[in-house]
Amino acid sequence: MATLPNPLPHLTTDPSGRSLGLRLPPGKLVDRDWPEPLLWYADQPSSSGNWTALGARAGQAGLLPVLVDVDKYWVDREGWELDPDAMSYPGDHDAEEVLAESWEMDEEDYDDDTADMLAPFTLAWPGLAPSATPTVDPDARAAQLADEISESDDTTWFTEPHLALVPARRSADIPAAIGWTGPLNHENDVARLCAVLRSWEDRFGARVVALGFATLAVSVAAPPTTQSEAEAIAAEHYAFCPDNIAQGPGTIEAYAKELIDAHAWHFWWD
Repeated sequence: MATLPNPLPHLTTDPSGRSLGLRLPPGKLVDRDWPEPLLWYADQPSSSGNWTALGARAGQAGLLPVLVDVDKYWVDREGWELDPDAMSYPGDHDAEEVLAESWEMDEEDYDDDTADMLAPFTLAWPGLAPSATPTVDPDARAAQLADEISESDDTTWFTEPHLALVPARRSADIPAAIGWTGPLNHENDVARLCAVLRSWEDRFGARVVALGFATLAVSVAAPPTTQSEAEAIAAEHYAFCPDNIAQGPGTIEAYAKELIDAHAWHFWWD
């Protein structure tokens, strides 16, 4: 796969982005010791309308928007623990293979508590959930979620989201493009999870909207509408991020109820 051109170095001498057709507010490049910057982010926290105002023009310049949480981890660690050299390419992985490998466990680990948590599924990987037709434009849904996160007073998921721009081919690739290590220890090569995000883009109109130190928010244009549909997706979520279920509702069945008609999926890794 050919290397994606990175427009961010232009911002070193042109911080307004006018040469790229942009009108950027004051912001910073995250470059540290890497050959090229990984991302640009605004100095001020995001507010409603920022995503829409910048998103389309940024896409034409080869950059995609995402909210990054400029929290204490970001400040203390100069941009989290980003490690692009540790990441492969999302297109080199198969989403179902990634999820099936994560689901796999030894029979001796499949006790009564695990059986209750995975029901109605069993030790065998149940396969991918069927595709669904988006009820809204996926990019419009992403902008809506970005506004909701920007204006929310709830700091459960994100403390101080700032609008950022990342050179990436598609929304699902953003975590790998910046070397995000949020799921570390569950999955050290986030490009494998990006392969799953690509599949969710294709099947459910999903978009990566916000990233924290170990949190991820995804907009969904085609959410499940029934319990059985939701359970099939919940199984994928368990393989993608076990903490969502194991340290959340406790069972796939209970977690699935939260997914019905939900236009946003949130994940966190302990």
